[in-house]
Amino acid sequence: QVQLTESGGGLVQTGGSLRLSCAASGRTLRDSVTGWFRQGPGKEREFVAAIDRSGGEYYADSVKGRFTISRDNAKNTVSLQLNKMKPDDTAVYICAGTRRTAFYATTSYVSTPASYITWGQGTQVTVSS
Repeated sequence: QVQLTESGGGLVQTGGSLRLSCAASGRTLRDSVTGWFRQGPGKEREFVAAIDRSGGEYYADSVKGRFTISRDNAKNTVSLQLNKMKPDDTAVYICAGTRRTAFYATTSYVSTPASYITWGQGTQVTVSS
């Protein structure tokens, strides 16, 4: 059974940082795309960042330059470093994985929720003003 489990959420002040982690069981993350999405109060789920098999990184414009995604193949985890956080970053952050993909993905593919077949439960991130 494939499972993704997020950790690292919490409460942080504007301008602060958090590091989220996504741990996988039943699948090898380096064989597919791993993405982070978020859903804020009263908002639709939106793409945040993704990493493909080659290690290529993809970001939403709203987080580019502030968030960094990375993968640890030995630990089979994907992390998301959140810096310079803003109140608009408040959301449940959800890790997701695709089927096995080609070595290089495309922006369209990684940013589309329908590309992902496995989803975690999410971790709450709250940024106070």
